[in-house]
Amino acid sequence: MTLAQLFPYSVWECWWLAPVALIFDLWLGDPDLPWRHPVCAVGKLLNKLEAPARNFMGAGGPEGERVRGRFAGVVALVVLVGLTGLAVWGLVSLPVVGGLLALYLAWAGLAVGSLLRTGREVLRRVENYEESEARAALSWLVSRDTSSMDRPLMRKTLADTLSENLTDAFMAPFFWLLVGGPVAMWCYKAVSTTDSMWGYVTEKWRWLGWAGARGDDMLAFVPARLAACAAWLADRCVARLRFLPSKMLPKHRWQGRWPGMSVVGQQAVGMPSPNSGWSMTACAWLCGARMGGPSVYFGTLTPKPWLGPDQAEAAPWDQARLLALCELLRYSALCGGLTLWLCATVARIPLF
Repeated sequence: MTLAQLFPYSVWECWWLAPVALIFDLWLGDPDLPWRHPVCAVGKLLNKLEAPARNFMGAGGPEGERVRGRFAGVVALVVLVGLTGLAVWGLVSLPVVGGLLALYLAWAGLAVGSLLRTGREVLRRVENYEESEARAALSWLVSRDTSSMDRPLMRKTLADTLSENLTDAFMAPFFWLLVGGPVAMWCYKAVSTTDSMWGYVTEKWRWLGWAGARGDDMLAFVPARLAACAAWLADRCVARLRFLPSKMLPKHRWQGRWPGMSVVGQQAVGMPSPNSGWSMTACAWLCGARMGGPSVYFGTLTPKPWLGPDQAEAAPWDQARLLALCELLRYSALCGGLTLWLCATVARIPLF
């Protein structure tokens, strides 16, 4: 079996799928269809794998939970990725409707359009609702404790999660869509879903979630760096397109500066995750405000470095700056995604 047969609809054999899925996602958000989103099926399957994985982890007593738990997590991840990839391959290989299903799965695998819509709705509630309701809305997007946040901290937390998800919601799935079509994209989504559901450093998930967390770190390593480059590219492109009509430019313009990739890298590597800091740092500098800092997860204070300009020169996060961040993320996905697709299309060299 050739790579084209194993990974149909990659950029190497199908030039149109990735850019069409990107445009659909940015302007339409998630597909609004009668059936549930495909990621729900992935999550449901992962839930079914939890019970046997836990039974195996606890079978020999607490002294061996670390080894057995990690092994069970690896097996569960392999089963989830294998079944997901096989299901997607079967769907896109169907005669007549395979192309439509490939487009649907590629579109559904990207999430930056819906992320920005949700982010704007959360921002509206943070600005206009009672603090308790605003905290509840913020919890739609973040896993950290929001119960004691005031409005400035809620704004900063919203900026954190929006910019971090430039990698998770867009660049990583788009990268794997280019490399291996919807099959590779949804194999990545299976790993990412495992990390989202199991990848917490808590007593419950410490061992079972290890494989998903490490797998996501590896698969998103390159896309995270590309996400920072995409933010820089968006800033450069918009700065050089001032001659265009105003309606073609961002409604809300970010006001920060680009410090250089070396500064972005130096700050990003201080984050506990090897990938989350890259897009956050790039966006923090371009918006002229700080991100990161110590955060509370599941009742535990997690130390994190501050990202972006020094406190003395950093502006506070307010509504205008958060709207500018949303515009930056939209243009980052558009400019970065199309540039990556164009380079891959011109090169036509498989990345495997």
